Amino acid sequence: MSGSLSEPGAPQRQLPYAVRFEWGLDGARAVVPGADLAVVVDILSFTTCVSVAVDRGAMVFPYRWHDASASEFAAHHGALLAGPRDSEGLSLSPAGLRAAPVLERVVLPSPNGSAISHELDSSARQVVAVSLRNAAATADWVHATLPADAVIAVVAAGERWTDGSLRPALEDQLGAGAFIAGLAAAGRRNFSPEAELAAAAFDAAEPRLAAILRGCSSGRELLDAGFAEDISIAAELDGSSTVALLRDGAFQAA
Repeated sequence: MSGSLSEPGAPQRQLPYAVRFEWGLDGARAVVPGADLAVVVDILSFTTCVSVAVDRGAMVFPYRWHDASASEFAAHHGALLAGPRDSEGLSLSPAGLRAAPVLERVVLPSPNGSAISHELDSSARQVVAVSLRNAAATADWVHATLPADAVIAVVAAGERWTDGSLRPALEDQLGAGAFIAGLAAAGRRNFSPEAELAAAAFDAAEPRLAAILRGCSSGRELLDAGFAEDISIAAELDGSSTVALLRDGAFQAA
């Protein structure tokens, strides 16, 4: 969206299309209004964390990043508060959540996917968290539960540059593309060009998906920080059949 525009117009909102694709919180604000379903994708690693936790029967409450009220929010919901990936205890790490002895209710702040999900909880009709692990399962769920003409807004969370601006992230484009490709395989039609090209990117990357996740900027950052297992879990394509639906403020099994 041009910096000269304060509000997205019809072209930026992708209004003619039933399946839309955009980036970040501003993109969500553009394409989600009026949609039947918002799909949040943050592969490394919020939505992968959500998938791992929901597979274990846990509830995941999204929340804003670096918000001093997070502890109070967690206490109100009887949940544990997860920290950054390098903190002790529960953290924004799929491997850590998978290995946790007990995992029932967790508040999982993150600067991108979680913050977007938290805002959409009060504005979108329905919200799901999609990773590569549950992209196909979620597409099948959409096909089974939503009418053929339902409007689906897919939001790739992306990352942040040091000044706070959005950095589009390849892994989120591929995760979104995996879900969109699943919709196409189920017979959905009327995709925006942005959505079509995300699906095409996934189709091209799928044969080398794990290697691409390790080699992209975000993957190399995690490798350098010693979190190789998180990348391996994120690359578990179709490893989960559980749909993560945001209900009563928390992602849980649909």
